[in-house]
Amino acid sequence: MAESYQMLIGGEWTDGTGGERLDSYNPFTQEVWGTIPQATEQDVGNAIEIAHRTFRERWRHVNGRDRAAMLNRLADLIEENAEELATIDSTDNGKVIRETRSQMRFAARNYRYFAGYADKLQGNTIPLDNGQMFDYTLVEPLGVAVLITAWNSPLPLLANKLAPALAAGNTVVIKPSEHASLSTLAFGKLIAKAGFPDGVVNIVTGDGRIGNALTANPLVRKISFTGGLPTARRILESAAAHLIPVTTELGGKSPNIIFADADLNAAVTGAVAGVFGASGQTCIAGSRLLVQRAIYDEVCRLVVEKVRGIKLGNPLDETTEMGPVANRAQLDKILAMIQQARDEGANIAVGGAKASGPALEGGYFVEPTVIVDVDPSLTIAREEVFGPVLCIIPFEDEADAVAIANATEYGLASGVWTNDLRRAHRVAREIEAGLVWLNTYRASYVGAPFGGTKLSGHGRERSWHALLEYTQVKNVMLDLSAEERDPFAMKL
Repeated sequence: MAESYQMLIGGEWTDGTGGERLDSYNPFTQEVWGTIPQATEQDVGNAIEIAHRTFRERWRHVNGRDRAAMLNRLADLIEENAEELATIDSTDNGKVIRETRSQMRFAARNYRYFAGYADKLQGNTIPLDNGQMFDYTLVEPLGVAVLITAWNSPLPLLANKLAPALAAGNTVVIKPSEHASLSTLAFGKLIAKAGFPDGVVNIVTGDGRIGNALTANPLVRKISFTGGLPTARRILESAAAHLIPVTTELGGKSPNIIFADADLNAAVTGAVAGVFGASGQTCIAGSRLLVQRAIYDEVCRLVVEKVRGIKLGNPLDETTEMGPVANRAQLDKILAMIQQARDEGANIAVGGAKASGPALEGGYFVEPTVIVDVDPSLTIAREEVFGPVLCIIPFEDEADAVAIANATEYGLASGVWTNDLRRAHRVAREIEAGLVWLNTYRASYVGAPFGGTKLSGHGRERSWHALLEYTQVKNVMLDLSAEERDPFAMKL
């Protein structure tokens, strides 16, 4: 029987004032296994008002040491409940359990990392030309931050935002994707246990109908969004009315480049894992594999061989290597893009259809798909699929590889495989992306900044850079002089 979840507003678990509920489907069985409230504009406004009041009256006065203690306790609780949270995510979005378990550890590490910064947000003194003036800066929180996450990795994506937001002293209103809200709501039960006061963390659920209420409220001082480009544009337009700053972590069409001198076994393994992990539903997926002409045929052969061996199945089965895609709309989009590629003359070497077979019939499974001899002008080589589809593109030399890699409107992640250290650093400088992996792919560390350029978004998550997204600098200037001055002259 489907479990009914509630929203968290001001420390209280509540249904939406409109009474409407949305179903959450298990993508492996297509069965409804949970329901969530569809918030109303009134619910959202109430959550923001409570977060604002809590910030003004209480939370901004809590010192960094105490915020750190709460964040560390929250990390403890995530680790204690990791199996439950991982199982919810795998059931809700189809990601294999081995990865969601790993993601819970990553999320906990995020909260510990930023706990270490909570009591170190310090300003500095500034020497001025006038020795009778004393000047210093304060680093302060912004206020209410709205955090909007995607369905592919709900809790790790939330940790990227929530950990620095709380460490810096902000209050938050979280809005998870309506396609995968259950783990975020389960996580919300840990907030009070960690010691956070009521109203510091609030969670509202529902579909896009509440988007404007979240992003156009003048009490909001920061928005952080992970998701698709069309939604990002609507958020930016909405936030512009009150000049609300927005961090956007969007999609990618990431190039993964293999040079002829690379370790082919490592490169091929990295290439396959880099796009078929999480069923290709990750913004950093290395969906364009660029291979130097001298080794092109061999790499294609090795990739196809590995892809044919990927085991599809129940995401809760320890032996499953690739689960279903997260929802019906995603399944239909991926299959439509593959068909469009066929219509444009693409050469599909393996896959290319809805997966079938024992234990797969009830789920949203797409065959791992490899398209070879890809012309970079094909739609599927230019637009994000967000699914298990790899395009393999030949290139001639370093300049050609860089030109193909940068011939996209996106600029999130990239990979370079070579044993030439100078080339690795040269290409890393030339690629237009926020992240370049050298002889690895899809590796993540809390202390390393993450974010993109161009249509892949603006701003950075993780590392100390993320704190800059949730703080502001105030300058304080004191006149130490007792002498009278001309009131209309500047005090130089």
